[in-house]
Amino acid sequence: MPETKMNIPIMRLDRQYRDLQMDFESAALAVMRSGVYILGPNVKALESEIAERTKCGFGIGVANGTDSLYLSLRAAGIGHGDDVITTPMSYIATSEAIVRAGATPVFVDIVDDGTYLMDIKKAEAAVTPKTKAIIPVHIFGQAVNMDALMTLAKAHNLVVIEDCAQAIDAEWNGTPVGGFGDFGSFSFFPTKNLGAFGDGGMITTQSQAHAERLQALRVHGRSDDGYDHAHEGMNSRLDELQAALVRVKVPHLNKWSTARQGHATRYDEAFKDLEQLTIPTVQEGANHVYHQYTLAVTDASPLTRDELVETLNGAGVGSRIYYPIPLHLQGMHKDLGYSQGDLPIVERACERVFSLPMFPEMTEDEQAYVIETLKHCLL
Repeated sequence: MPETKMNIPIMRLDRQYRDLQMDFESAALAVMRSGVYILGPNVKALESEIAERTKCGFGIGVANGTDSLYLSLRAAGIGHGDDVITTPMSYIATSEAIVRAGATPVFVDIVDDGTYLMDIKKAEAAVTPKTKAIIPVHIFGQAVNMDALMTLAKAHNLVVIEDCAQAIDAEWNGTPVGGFGDFGSFSFFPTKNLGAFGDGGMITTQSQAHAERLQALRVHGRSDDGYDHAHEGMNSRLDELQAALVRVKVPHLNKWSTARQGHATRYDEAFKDLEQLTIPTVQEGANHVYHQYTLAVTDASPLTRDELVETLNGAGVGSRIYYPIPLHLQGMHKDLGYSQGDLPIVERACERVFSLPMFPEMTEDEQAYVIETLKHCLL
């Protein structure tokens, strides 16, 4: 191990706060002094800013990323009796939103190429007359091949809801994620590449009709500014304070993404020749923004994935497993009838993947310590 121990968490939020402390505090104070706390000018401005970044016509601020998926399904009319194809390599919120809408998740395996993305050919094979929508997940910050996915969706008349929770500003062939499908779903959870100081989310769409329905659904289904509730909605509004704080960060997002990509390049260089590891694969045409830097152990590793993660954490290198249990094997989905072995590629990945520290403000010395420590564990 390196002679001097360092403590490097998998991510740090305090440095970003310190870098922009005066701007954050000024923005928060301005909101508190304004007396406007819900769906105010900062929410409207952030909606426009995210719509512009995703080349969409509309942004609709909601309470969190999970609601952004659920409300998109509701706005599309997806519900009981409908199947929604998605990937099992994601956080539970992806499939939870489908169930919450009354629909049934249909899981398809991932591609065996180190991207951990949905296999679009297997998605097409899973389409039935009950299939009404597909939710691709731009996992870890890399876009799904949206040209192929949109071709599939158009051929089968499927609604597309992009799960962009980990991938704001990721691109496919120069076009930002969130602007390909009928809906783009974003999370502002604090750990995301563009995070709030609490919960928050955003939906993007090109459709004015979808935008108007979403604006109603997020406020109890209200159809005007009074008490006429035409739809069964919910209370899911992005609050003014969180919107103001996220807006402070928006102008810095490009440089933060560039920093993440620089960290990833250094990791790649350090680990590319190690037979004990599989480094992330970046598809041609993808602009990866590295919400996570996720590797996998191979059969040549002297340690299991879990042993390696425990050893790294003990040495001060924050390491996490995203995700140890694929969605089709989660307890809440046992009624769907999936069993171990049904989706072997994702199951194997979930036994082997782990993530290293990744945040824009990580120093070269800190990254060097991560690299040296990981190599020491494996060699």
